[in-house]
Amino acid sequence: MAASLSTGLDVHFAIPQSDTKRPIFFTRRKFTIYCNSSKSSSKPPQNPPVKRTPSLSEQLQPLSTTTLPKKDQAGLLSKPKSTWVNPTKPKRSVLSLQRQTRSPYAYNPKVRELKLFANKLSDCDNSEEAFLSVLEEIPLEPTRENALLILNSLKPWQKTHLFFNWIKTKNLFPMETIFYNVTMKSLRFGRQFELIEELANEMVSNEIPLDNITYSTIITCAKRCNLFDKAVEWFERMYKTGLMPDEVTYSAVLDVYAKLGKAEEVVSLYERGVASGWKPDPIAFSVLAKMYGEAGDYDGIRYVLQEMKSLGVRPNLVVYNTLLEAMGKAGKPGLARSLFQELLESGLTPNEKTLTSLAKIYGKARWAKDALELWEEMKSKNWPMDFILYNTLLTMCADIGLVEEAEQLFMDMKKSQHCRPDSWSYTAMLKIYGSGGNVGKAMEFFEEMSEVGVELNVMGTTCLIQCLGKAGRIDELVKVFSVSVEHGIKPDDRLCGCLLSVVSRCESRADVDKVLACLHRANPRLVGFVKLIEEEVYCLDTVKEEFKGIISDTKDDARRPFCNCLIDICLSKNLNERAHDLLYLGTLYGLYPGLYNKTADEWSLDVRSLSVGAAQTALEEWMGTLAKTIKHEEALPLLFSAQTGTGTHKFSQGLSNSFASHLKKLAAPFRQSEEKAGCFVAKREDLVPWLQSRLQT
Repeated sequence: MAASLSTGLDVHFAIPQSDTKRPIFFTRRKFTIYCNSSKSSSKPPQNPPVKRTPSLSEQLQPLSTTTLPKKDQAGLLSKPKSTWVNPTKPKRSVLSLQRQTRSPYAYNPKVRELKLFANKLSDCDNSEEAFLSVLEEIPLEPTRENALLILNSLKPWQKTHLFFNWIKTKNLFPMETIFYNVTMKSLRFGRQFELIEELANEMVSNEIPLDNITYSTIITCAKRCNLFDKAVEWFERMYKTGLMPDEVTYSAVLDVYAKLGKAEEVVSLYERGVASGWKPDPIAFSVLAKMYGEAGDYDGIRYVLQEMKSLGVRPNLVVYNTLLEAMGKAGKPGLARSLFQELLESGLTPNEKTLTSLAKIYGKARWAKDALELWEEMKSKNWPMDFILYNTLLTMCADIGLVEEAEQLFMDMKKSQHCRPDSWSYTAMLKIYGSGGNVGKAMEFFEEMSEVGVELNVMGTTCLIQCLGKAGRIDELVKVFSVSVEHGIKPDDRLCGCLLSVVSRCESRADVDKVLACLHRANPRLVGFVKLIEEEVYCLDTVKEEFKGIISDTKDDARRPFCNCLIDICLSKNLNERAHDLLYLGTLYGLYPGLYNKTADEWSLDVRSLSVGAAQTALEEWMGTLAKTIKHEEALPLLFSAQTGTGTHKFSQGLSNSFASHLKKLAAPFRQSEEKAGCFVAKREDLVPWLQSRLQT
């Protein structure tokens, strides 16, 4: 029996274009050819031709590449272009848009003349009358190709729009999708979304097909104009038509969903795109990283890193910068440090934004060693510095207490031509000297600011007042406050809290009255409350109502410091019972979440966010509650702990030391934990007898 050979051939056929508004696609018919070594031949089976849906790549071909004259199409079919494929280059995504084939008019010798005319149109007056006057001088007949070249060469969006409308009124040839796309792209530069949407609706009314480029332009323009709901609306319309988004559109819509806070939609769209063949670009991963970072979602950030590695996407500097910002917001300095090392190992050079993000992270985490290493590496490698980075490094030094490094940075800024110290630079120095108690240096910088014409801001005033208050230099404090207010400084809640803190430390009534006079200019109601809790006739209900009103009018981040300072003021005047009342009110209104914690094996007190006086009051309150528990013979855990934390700042006041002294004064059986710094522990068999002895006294 003779051996036979069969093979399948794919043959492309061009569909004749009967409608200029419809894009041309190529269909494939499959035939089977049978070869037999014998002279006799058997009839091949009569299989019907298999219909195949055009591939995604074919569907995404821009309309402009398929509207060439038929002779050019025949040329393309008869002489296919040979393409060399680089085996080391990743395969292009199926969703990548193919570049538009160069139109025949690009070789037209009259092109230069038409472009010069387009420049003349661009330079004329913006009025319609002036524009039409210049149009009368058009050197060549406005054929389809000539009109498209001029339209594509106009720069101001107003001129593009005028010329487009003029073409329509002439009715010289059918308006195709490509004319609308070119016009829309010009309008997008001018952020003219309303005009773009009008054109899109006009296309729909005139049955002119909107292709992938059309939708992409509409969506990205809506995004640029912060019309996120419109971007989503047109994206959904695009999906209903059956068109698949390209890389740019996917990334844009991901960003839109992220800005709208629709995290689930972001993840769903990302997974749907990947499943359909889309290979996310670095921009898409930047969007995901930013979204997870702003939410403080560490697991989400790890997911982004894993996805990039699994898909073989190499991060660029923009992605690394976004990821570093995300690490900072998620509170992951260790991961940020590892990511920075990965950036360096990849051969990239960090820019000012990279270093600024890392400096903020190290400063917030109080990682002095890593901050110093970063600073030394920046100097040795001569990495770029800008104004924001200088100020960020100064702030980092202030957060950690690096005095010498801050002074060197400040001198470098003074010598620089483009990064001279500003208000925030001086504020950082005031914070450094204020935290260290160097009143002389702090006042020197305050005077220098006036001499060089740098305006003091409210943060600088707060740092200086805090410094003077700790040193007990109340007269100078009053002077600084008065000068600041006269120069337009509006005291905020943080400055008011600082003045309250100074009141709690004042030893004489005269000094208290001076500071309260300053506070009265900023917050009269707060001064009234201080006097209310000092009165001999004391009513808890009245205090409770007034306290609620003050806290309601105070910003969230200043509420707990206010309560801490008010408790300290009570203790400074030996009003211990009223201090306990204020702690109760603070707990009642949610200022101290997590203060008391219980598990089956351990009960704990967490005073890390309290002042020294408030922490002592909380300890006494806790001991009183435990004593009642013992009296009622209720079950107790084996272990008790009190957490004060460890001040990582070089000049921290040391809540842990003060708390330890208070425990020693009470002779309480709490001991410093050997495993965890800033944690004091006591066993049940030691604590119960001590509490029972206090009940008997």
